[in-house]
Amino acid sequence: MNLARNTDWSEFTRFAKHLAEEAARAIMPHFRQDLAVEVKSGAIWDPVTEADRGAERVMRHHIETHFPDHGILGEEFGAKKGTSGFTWILDPVDGTRAFICGMPTWATLIGLNFEGEPMLGVMSQPFVGEVFFGNPEGAWVDYRGTTRRLRVRPRRPLSDAVLTTTAPELYRTDHEKAVLARLSAATRLTRYGGDAYFFCVMAAGQVDIAMDARMEPYDIAPLLPIIRGAGGAASTWDRGNPSLGGNVITASSADLLEDALAVIHA
Repeated sequence: MNLARNTDWSEFTRFAKHLAEEAARAIMPHFRQDLAVEVKSGAIWDPVTEADRGAERVMRHHIETHFPDHGILGEEFGAKKGTSGFTWILDPVDGTRAFICGMPTWATLIGLNFEGEPMLGVMSQPFVGEVFFGNPEGAWVDYRGTTRRLRVRPRRPLSDAVLTTTAPELYRTDHEKAVLARLSAATRLTRYGGDAYFFCVMAAGQVDIAMDARMEPYDIAPLLPIIRGAGGAASTWDRGNPSLGGNVITASSADLLEDALAVIHA
């Protein structure tokens, strides 16, 4: 991990933001257009479009050209092993349901792990024009030419907190439904439909808790450097490693996270 700490993360950050720009060029011609939607096999309705695949192809090409010894894990084309300890984590269109409905809450997620640890993350929403990013030095958002440092809001009691999650139907087991119901009852307000955006607006100090069930590594690993760089905390519901996916909860402070985990385990 010493190598990661001594790395020039500003250079990797510039490259990751360039990847986001290249992905946007592949995605935006498809947004709010009449495009074909395929459905992946599985227990739930999981759509995919050429925007997803085209953007991931572009990002993989740039990574393989500039960093041929780096690994890649992408939602659409799987894993490629590397030899350097660095692995890029790609979700070209996180929130494809929002994308095909014309809602600008989808995002391109780009992360860079070192030996399994998320060190760099970018969340880009090109229609809105926001790019959230984080690395070991902190977290920021770019919006229309202005860069602002991110900071979570001051801790408040769980009873005053704003809870956010993508959709209640993603909580499918009785246990998962009960967790969502208990946390909704324990907090001031629950909001749905934000996908990855909820995790970033938490880092920006707008809400207190962002969580989702059944996340994949590419859904959450790129967001962790943004959350942690802004002062937030993250865990799985069973206090495991959130970068591996699963049932993940993030909060604006470690104390608030513990309060929420206590409700989960009640």
